[in-house]
Amino acid sequence: MVVAIALFGPLTAPAQAATELTVYRSPTCNCCGHWVDHMQAAGFAVEDVVTDDMDAIKDQYGVPEALASCHTALVKGYVIEGHVPASDVQRLLSERPAILGIAAPGMPMGSPGMETGDRVDPYTVVSFSANGDTATFAEHL
Repeated sequence: MVVAIALFGPLTAPAQAATELTVYRSPTCNCCGHWVDHMQAAGFAVEDVVTDDMDAIKDQYGVPEALASCHTALVKGYVIEGHVPASDVQRLLSERPAILGIAAPGMPMGSPGMETGDRVDPYTVVSFSANGDTATFAEHL
């Protein structure tokens, strides 16, 4: 009689590599650092690039002036502008729409990185395309 003994646990799929995200931000902006922390906590591998010329970054990546915020990120060919929740970025990467990116215009209170006590203002995450089209991507109430 032959007895087989399992020396190893069940086979599992290898761990999925973290999605790489590059964030451009001003050296004086603390809320951008908090957003970086939010993205890392959601499993993104973040390259944090500090620059004094955010206007040039926004111009280079086609961020419409009306949608601008304090930091600009790049992930898998998309532009992420401002305090967009990680869940919206994950949805964007899952759905892969034909857009340039998504933005949380301004600096909405209560958005990731902009937490202040219990205050949470409603805000909209907007999609934008290279030709200037915009649409609602997500509502946060």
